[in-house]
Amino acid sequence: MAIYLSPSMLSIDFTKIGEQLKLIEAAGTPYIHLDVMDGIFVPNISFGIPVIQGIRKASGMVFDTHLMIVEPEKYVEAFRKAGADIINFHLEATKDPKKVIDLIHSTGAKAGITIKPKTPVEVVKPYLAEVDMILVMTVEPGFGGQKFMEDQVSKIRQLAQWKKELHLSYDIQVDGGITQDNVKIVLDAGANVIVAGSAVFGKEDIGQAVQGFLEIFKEYE
Repeated sequence: MAIYLSPSMLSIDFTKIGEQLKLIEAAGTPYIHLDVMDGIFVPNISFGIPVIQGIRKASGMVFDTHLMIVEPEKYVEAFRKAGADIINFHLEATKDPKKVIDLIHSTGAKAGITIKPKTPVEVVKPYLAEVDMILVMTVEPGFGGQKFMEDQVSKIRQLAQWKKELHLSYDIQVDGGITQDNVKIVLDAGANVIVAGSAVFGKEDIGQAVQGFLEIFKEYE
């Protein structure tokens, strides 16, 4: 099973954004996690389409875009045009998840569903055959630097079990409070795309931080 690190741009130094993107790419991670917050679905605002358009010109990485916004169906095409490769939306943010999944796929992007900590994992089961990724939040969405919620790991185990039983191939992504000290907990449960913010961009040596994660991943591949 291929395992990927997706460093969260929420924790990047925006005065050194081009330099730090090059550092993580050179260190061996092909993904960058883009947390888009609207101040409505979550109580914070991050960045949007113009920022993604700007960094798309400077990076060939996979843009793993996490939309923490209401009515994501209104913005899917715009984010795809801006450069998003994967578009993850919150199940809680739309009335018609299937419509959003189909719309994402129609643009040529990969589609993912995200669930908050208080949302039961069973609600995503009807869509497992339709999506490329399920994202389990292990913190409350909206803020970086929160503590990992270990009680969410059971959701990862359930998704891994369904994936095996139903012969599906979706990625299981985990986002929230992940560090090198706790990442094995989610890897053991079956996660294969790991979002890390301050555990990468908050370190003095960003490349070394990436390498530390990748060394752990080798034990599982």
